[in-house]
Amino acid sequence: MTRTTTASGLRIGYSLWGFLGPGVTDTPDGGRSHRHTLIDGLIAAGHEVVFLQANRDLTEAGTDLRETYTWADGLPEIDVLILEWRWPIPGRNTTPCGQPGHTCDLHRQRELLDYYTEQGLPTILWDKDQRLPAEDHLRQHPSITVAEPALHPSPGAHSLLFPIADEVLDSFDPRAVAAGARQWPLVYVGNQYDRDDAFDTYFAPAAARHAHRVAGKWTNTNRWPHVRFAGRVPFIVVEDLYRDATSTVLLLPERYARRGHMTQRIFEAVLAGCLPLTPVTIRSASRFVPTSLHVTSGSDTADRVSRLMDMPERHRADLLTACAARLELFRLSTQLDHLDALLPAARTELTSLTP
Repeated sequence: MTRTTTASGLRIGYSLWGFLGPGVTDTPDGGRSHRHTLIDGLIAAGHEVVFLQANRDLTEAGTDLRETYTWADGLPEIDVLILEWRWPIPGRNTTPCGQPGHTCDLHRQRELLDYYTEQGLPTILWDKDQRLPAEDHLRQHPSITVAEPALHPSPGAHSLLFPIADEVLDSFDPRAVAAGARQWPLVYVGNQYDRDDAFDTYFAPAAARHAHRVAGKWTNTNRWPHVRFAGRVPFIVVEDLYRDATSTVLLLPERYARRGHMTQRIFEAVLAGCLPLTPVTIRSASRFVPTSLHVTSGSDTADRVSRLMDMPERHRADLLTACAARLELFRLSTQLDHLDALLPAARTELTSLTP
């Protein structure tokens, strides 16, 4: 099951149900904006990463990444198991294998837990969607360390944020991305999941006053007849949507907001020059964006959008500079340090996860 660790690094078994490349349009996989960043950082640090779920890049998107990354169908020898946590989705991964619409992510995750974790292999359970119940026995499992992409993780869990590559942060030019006209005052990119209350409060009223677009899977929209829903768009289009918009609103499910769990939307927007208006109800909001971008209501959002549209380019660049400074929270090298700290201290033979 495990191999002898050498000075060259660890062999990490990594379980993900998503894509490393652009993937396909009809899928909810926000990890595409940061997953490859973390994996490439681990590899650059001298570690070997083996993916333990299906190669969806190849089978669904037709993107062959096998010369760059490694997938394994069986149960290879590894030193550490990292799980991007999967949860039961009725009618999808809870159905029998082979049934139409079935995905085998949950069954495979159970196999990995049974084979590796139950035999004592150090396991990092990255609960990227805040789906692991507080009472779940896995939180007390001696081989498991729970991590969450939150500034204030749940009791017993640790912080591991979605990473941005160091070179992306270091090369960011606020003045360059602030330049030029933008067609849309307001945009939102993301799916509906558990965001109705935030959308009602902070976005929908502003959409009544400003031209806007909403891209993502929104299936129950009758309560917002004035909102322009464009449906899902290809991942490669997301940057263009932000580059053509003055502002966005960072809408979070309540379970994210109370933990300071910020999604990848913040850096997707900032790096494209789109200013992220942020509800004050998000815990530690001032650590994510400057207070001048905080909003308290839908009318406040609308007013701030108006001011941002009239803002001189140099002032927009200054705001983006302040936003970029706060993106340091997500710097890859910092997250690799956090990941290193999550490895069990008793495993003294493990090499560092940082260069």
